[in-house]
Amino acid sequence: MAIHPSRTFILRKLHQLSGIVPLGVFLLEHFYTNSKAMLGSEAFNQAVTDIQNIPYILLIEIFGIFIPLIYHAVYGLVITWEMRPNNLHYPYARNWFYLIQRITGIILFFFITFHVLNFRFGLIPGLNDLAVATHPDQAFYIVSREFQMPVIFVIYIIGITATVWHLANGLWLFLVDWGIIIGPSAQRAIGYACLAVGAVLLFVGLNAAVAFIRPGGLLGGIIY
Repeated sequence: MAIHPSRTFILRKLHQLSGIVPLGVFLLEHFYTNSKAMLGSEAFNQAVTDIQNIPYILLIEIFGIFIPLIYHAVYGLVITWEMRPNNLHYPYARNWFYLIQRITGIILFFFITFHVLNFRFGLIPGLNDLAVATHPDQAFYIVSREFQMPVIFVIYIIGITATVWHLANGLWLFLVDWGIIIGPSAQRAIGYACLAVGAVLLFVGLNAAVAFIRPGGLLGGIIY
């Protein structure tokens, strides 16, 4: 059964909105918390403990993260299924950006599923049977032990990179499609700004990941 055009419009707008709020905001918080690893195991464990001590944390996770995430992921797959790439006929940058957005969306569907089952619930066979959320006092050890496995670390590097691209380009799409940024010049300028934001977030995300296996992360403790 075909979806009514007006309903499709609303679903797509909700899809874009959920990618920015709350998921984009949550990603920023997630990177901030992970960056505590630069300060050592005690700082990271305390940051995870503080989050788990937030009142109604389970409800916040369900309604503020998991439900928006499931909607964004599932409807994103619907959009990907319906897409008709035309990069070979019109090899413009934005056509490639659109294709990469869909590819990173597929990558993130599997990566986030793995990440949640692994660190949030400890349900990946052969890896940790401890969940970070239920053992915050061992959070740094749990993550560090897995990141010392080359395959797992590479998976997370790919996942972080895909996440940052998806958010940075998604932010541009949100601003343009919602009519917040109008005009070719303004859209071009915001495009560069979003790429800059993405570059900063990529460094922050990768630095936090490295900090679990190397004190201080990529900078080796220069900042702290």
